[in-house]
Amino acid sequence: MAKRASRFLAGARILPPPVSRDVKAADLVDRFFLAYNAGRLREGARLLAEKMLKRDVTVGLSLSGALTPAGLGASCLVPLVKAGFVDWIVSTGANLYHDAHFGLGMRLHAGSPFLDDRALRDEGVIRIYDILFSYDVLLDTDAFFRRLLEADEFQAEMGTAEFHHRLGRYLAEREKALGLGEVSLLAAAHRYDVPVYTSSPGDSSIGMNVAAMRLAGTGTRIDVSADVNETAAIVHAAKKAKGKSGVFILGGGSPKNFVLQTEPQIQEVLGIAEKGHDYFLQVTDARPDTGGLSGATPSEAVSWGKVDPDRLPDAVVCYLDSTVALPILTAYVLARAPRRPLKRLYRKRAASLALLEKEFRRSLGARKASARRTSRRG
Repeated sequence: MAKRASRFLAGARILPPPVSRDVKAADLVDRFFLAYNAGRLREGARLLAEKMLKRDVTVGLSLSGALTPAGLGASCLVPLVKAGFVDWIVSTGANLYHDAHFGLGMRLHAGSPFLDDRALRDEGVIRIYDILFSYDVLLDTDAFFRRLLEADEFQAEMGTAEFHHRLGRYLAEREKALGLGEVSLLAAAHRYDVPVYTSSPGDSSIGMNVAAMRLAGTGTRIDVSADVNETAAIVHAAKKAKGKSGVFILGGGSPKNFVLQTEPQIQEVLGIAEKGHDYFLQVTDARPDTGGLSGATPSEAVSWGKVDPDRLPDAVVCYLDSTVALPILTAYVLARAPRRPLKRLYRKRAASLALLEKEFRRSLGARKASARRTSRRG
């Protein structure tokens, strides 16, 4: 009697053909990324292309690490936004600050990480690992932001989505005037109405310039509570419309937590019934055993209500440098997934927030009524 094959051996046989000189990026992933971290990247690429990018999924992207100075804003993030593959963003302020260099036509250069930083300092050169640019790039970018912050439209309190949307309009105009094409993420986000949030508004050169203007009693006042409620409202509105929510996390840190905490805000704080994000894709080089957020796994996130426990098979972590993974993932989804209609969530913030407030007031009323009944019984 023939022995029945184990169910554990149901996966595709590992016997790839030789890599050819004309193989395309998406085919490279599907046919040759078969095991180890390459295998996880293939799983992540397929999760993104086949499930997360369906039309009924609202995709939140978080960005940490110096991605835009490496050119990944122009090469990857802008094409993803244009294709309708990113619906809302949480980023470090630093990524948005350095993104502005590109929209302003400033020059960053490939270099080496093994240079004498004292010599660089003497010559007025800034280094981000192996990226080099003139100190004047910082000064000129700062001057650009301060001029904008003097404008009448910035003399108000606002959340970071509105703040970045206004900044993006000026960067889009500068892009066009300089004939640069679409090279700035903030400009693209403005053009396609993708709301962009910063989880730590003071932790960047943009925040430093906002703070400097506040010393003079002028400029923008950032409403961080608006950001917490607006991001929760985006996820809540997606679920109320019978859709799904996916998070695409590059790196970790504060942006990772901010994009994920939308679900605990809905469930734990606002008392609205929900189960968690439906899809989770993270690219990170952080280990989970050190206790740091960047290495926190999707299964750990289940315990916080951040990820739907029933959807854990749709959660993938790729242990890889984002600067390697992002171009591959971008090439893959552009080849494998159809473009999606733009959700233009920036325009829908007020409606989403009103829906969240209505649900919260209903929940709050139910909790107060329950507390009164408990008090009477006592």
